[in-house]
Amino acid sequence: MTTPLPAAALAQLFYDARTVQRFADTPVSRETLTQLYDLVRHGPTGFNAQPARFVFVQRIEAKALLAPALSARNRERVLAAPATVLIAWDSCFHEALPRLFPGFDARGFFDSHPALIELSATSNTALQTGYLILAARALGLAVAPMSGLDTAAVDAAFFPDGRWRTLWIASLGYGLADDLPPRLPRLALDEAVTFR
Repeated sequence: MTTPLPAAALAQLFYDARTVQRFADTPVSRETLTQLYDLVRHGPTGFNAQPARFVFVQRIEAKALLAPALSARNRERVLAAPATVLIAWDSCFHEALPRLFPGFDARGFFDSHPALIELSATSNTALQTGYLILAARALGLAVAPMSGLDTAAVDAAFFPDGRWRTLWIASLGYGLADDLPPRLPRLALDEAVTFR
């Protein structure tokens, strides 16, 4: 049986965690990014499909490819971050289902209903993005997820064969919290939850 996490862990993952605007110059190692993915891949997805694909952008040349696709508001933050992850979905994710979900012919389900491929891929990639945010925080990283970008331009630069398609991006690093504004309001329980 598992036990609840201690208060300090909950604070790191949720209560004290913030979307930072600035990162320290400290690089994020490949080992840390590898560990990050290892945590993400263990989260559940429909049919165990794991449709999200991740590209960690750290080199100056790769950032230069990414920069024109970013909104003006996000460009400086992304270029200054030690790492930015492109979060895409694989339009052919279902081809791996015989290996990932061997108890049922889930690939046949998607072959018979191709309109469901994008819906399943994007919703499960969104779920995996949530795992990525929590896993990064668990590893001591700050995360700045963002959707202010031209996804078609990112796809043209990084995924020209069209198989992977960008959903959003997130910058990663060791956050500088010295200039964070107060936390934005959250909905109260009675505004968002019903017990039946």
